[in-house]
Amino acid sequence: MKNKVLTVSLIILVCITLVGVVGLILLLQLNKGDGTEKEPTIDEVLEASVDVPEITTNLMGRQFIRISLKIQTDSKKAAAELTKRDFQVNNIVIQELSEKTAKDFEGKTGKQAFEDAVKAQLNPLMKDGEIKKVYIVSYIIQ
Repeated sequence: MKNKVLTVSLIILVCITLVGVVGLILLLQLNKGDGTEKEPTIDEVLEASVDVPEITTNLMGRQFIRISLKIQTDSKKAAAELTKRDFQVNNIVIQELSEKTAKDFEGKTGKQAFEDAVKAQLNPLMKDGEIKKVYIVSYIIQ
């Protein structure tokens, strides 16, 4: 009887130790994955970004907008591809702007919505990477 209790206790102790070791290994592996992905430096961001030259077009209604953008990609290769796709970028920007009014650009949320819409339409075109962020560099509505 005493021998049986000792054996069961030993098995339980080994199981608890085994679960603890497996848990520790999993925790270390998950933390190692977090450390490898670091934020890019500003130089890396600039190398992977493309300037969209100033575009002047009509908004919905009688007003027009003059706007410049900078588009950040995830790599230099993606930036090179986006540079080649400049005509598609211009087309998407002009189409988006034609659906907007001056009121749509009021406040932070309006500008953010425009940036997000452009990003959402450009990403499916990309073969060598993805668009990380679209920035409005300057704009004037008249």
